[in-house]
Order: sequence, then structure tokens, then C-alpha cells
Amino acid sequence: MAKHIGILTSGGDCPGLNAAIRAVGKAAQDVHGMRVTGFLNGFRGLAQDQTMELDGKLLSGILAHGGTILGTSRDKPHRMLIGGKNRDMTEAIVTTYHRHELNALVCLGGGGTQKNALRLKEAGLNVVTLPKTIDNDIALTDQSFGFDTAVSIATEAIDRLHSTAISHNRIIVVEVMGHRAGWLALEAGIAGGADVILIPEIPYDVGHVADAIRERTRKGKHFSIIVVAEGAMSRADAAQVGKLAEQKRTAKSETEKLSASRKLQKFHDGHVGHTIKLTKQLEELTKQESRLTILGHLQRGGVPSAADRVLATRLGTSCAEVLKNAEYGVMLAIQGEKIKSVPLEDVVRKKKFVPVDHPLIQAARLVGTRFGD
Repeated sequence: MAKHIGILTSGGDCPGLNAAIRAVGKAAQDVHGMRVTGFLNGFRGLAQDQTMELDGKLLSGILAHGGTILGTSRDKPHRMLIGGKNRDMTEAIVTTYHRHELNALVCLGGGGTQKNALRLKEAGLNVVTLPKTIDNDIALTDQSFGFDTAVSIATEAIDRLHSTAISHNRIIVVEVMGHRAGWLALEAGIAGGADVILIPEIPYDVGHVADAIRERTRKGKHFSIIVVAEGAMSRADAAQVGKLAEQKRTAKSETEKLSASRKLQKFHDGHVGHTIKLTKQLEELTKQESRLTILGHLQRGGVPSAADRVLATRLGTSCAEVLKNAEYGVMLAIQGEKIKSVPLEDVVRKKKFVPVDHPLIQAARLVGTRFGD
């Protein structure tokens, strides 16, 4: 059984992190007699030995707090900016781990955190991870904590935007997070009664979106709500990305592969703010006044919902049990009603995308929601 564990939060913050920290800490200390040390600011704190003792007093009262008491960053163990240069800090992290005589390290984070945790496992450390992300795109888990809160926040925003859309007979475009997966846009769009939902998994034709708006106008509905995931793409853009991805996949040399990767990254960098262009296109095509609202980091802030507090608590307490049983190199996943340990190797470099025939998409289509396809 682990006697001394470390815990850190990595990647973007999201509601439920403190609830998970609390659950891991309280169960590990109070039930299994473990000592718990927190590392500040993600993997950087682990590399630079920045710690905080997570005793019962510190863990008390944080269940409903947003953000993370440990702080977070997007630093990677193998590529960390130190003194103006990217350095491999894996050895420093291993040294810190052994200096504190840790038996295991718990990492709370999204897809990137799972990859970084696997690297530390390969470096010889005992690691366990918990899945958090508002995108809900981590493989092999039905849901990650943070998602439910983000859906609620986005839905409330859509509800509020309805009133101004109706009052001014406007098209309101609402951009929500979701680079590669459209779960947040899909669920918030359905809950908010969006007329059109655009997600990365279904490339859209702006003409078809405009047609849907004009059809509403003919029926006497002079406003429309369009919910767009930040990673949604037109058919032309999706085709370009597919072409670049294929070039990267079939590259015969590292130089060609690097060139294709850079072109792909440049395309994605240029895609930021695409909803501004979309909003202008819709106004031109429909001759109807259009406005854009980008929710941005608003979706990640604030107190966690009850569902996220419960999920984080379940995952955190299950994590303590896994540590007691010395089961390492795994992520705790919610599958149906059960929490299961899945090997990190099965999780990394995979994403959970929205299937185009998912029941939620079918339900949305049946109530008249369009997807631009």
C-alpha cells in the first residue's frame, strides 16, 4: 500500500478539481493513513519541488470552490520552458519524486496530462490519473468532471441570448469550447434550444445554414440561435485539414513529416476566430442582422455543479482505493455506473469524438435542429 502520495493538477483549470483533490486527500489520509503532498502549478511544481502539505484543515471547505488550490499549468515534463529555453525536466521530476520518498503520484488533467503521466510511468514512476476536461473528449470514460458544469454555464448563456435575439430579430452566433470534439456544443445546444448546432465531427456548408435561417423566417420566426464549437469547420476547411493530415501520415521522411505538421498547425492557428467570418457570412446571405458571442473561459470558471462534485468525489475516493491496492499506470474512468481502471497506454493519443449517428444528434434532428450538412 502507498504510504506517501503526491498529487497535482495540470492543463486548463475546470470546475471539480478541488472536489477531486479533497476526495483523494480525505480518503487517502482518513481511511488509509497515507500522507498527501500537493505539487503546485502542475508538472512545473514537480520539477522545481514546489509543494503544499494537504492536511485535513486545508482540504476542508474546498468542495464547492472552482479552480484548483494547487494551481495549474500546461508545462510538459519533457519540454518545459526554463530560462528562456525548452528543457527536458523528466530527470528533475524523478529526483523530486524520490527525494520525497513518494510511493505514487496522482495527476488530474485532460488528454495532455494522460500523455505526460504515461511518460513518467515509462521513466519508472508509479502514477494514477483522473480525467478532467470540459470538452468531455477523453477516451474510455463516459464523462470527465468539469463537463456538466460547462454545459450548464453555456446553456444559461444561450437562454439569456434568446431574449435579445427575439427582441431584435437577430441571428445570434454563440461560440463554445471544443477544439476537436463537439460534446459541449451538442449538449448545450440541445438544452438551449439552438436552431443550428455546428460541431467538428460534421463539416458544414454555410449555404445550408443560411437556408435553415431563411426557412425559419418564412415560417414567421425572425430570430435564430446558432451554437458553434470553436473547432467546427466548413466542408472546404475540413477537406484542407484532411489533405494536410494525409500528407503527414504518408510522409517518407522526418523533414516531410515536420513540414506537414507545421502546415497543419498553421491552419489550426489561423482557424481561431472563424466564427467572426461565419457571422458575417450569415448576415450577408440572409440579410438579417447577426451578432457573435464568444463564451471563452467563462465556461471553465465558477463553482462546480452538483453532478461534477459527485463525479469528482467518486473518482477521487476510488483513486485512494487503487493506491491502497498498489495499482499503478492507470486512469480511473466512469463506464456506465461503474468506475474502472484503464491502462494509460489505452487512453493516450486517442479522443472520444461525437459519432455522427449518436442518439443526441438524432434527437436534435427530430426537433428540427440543423447541423449545416
